Amino acid sequence: MTYLKNFCREEQGQDLIEYTLLMAFVALASAALFLGAGGSIKGIWTTSNSQLAAANAQAS
Repeated sequence: MTYLKNFCREEQGQDLIEYTLLMAFVALASAALFLGAGGSIKGIWTTSNSQLAAANAQAS
């Protein structure tokens, strides 16, 4: 029982676990953001591409 109490009070390595969890949260949030923004970025590139193609055709 004493070993279990000492184990629960021990804080060595706690910061490593906290930083790992924080990094995992940031990675998941970034992935969700990029997946969510993918459609709008594709729309921007498509619009830009069509406008540049139209300008190129008009200039030729």
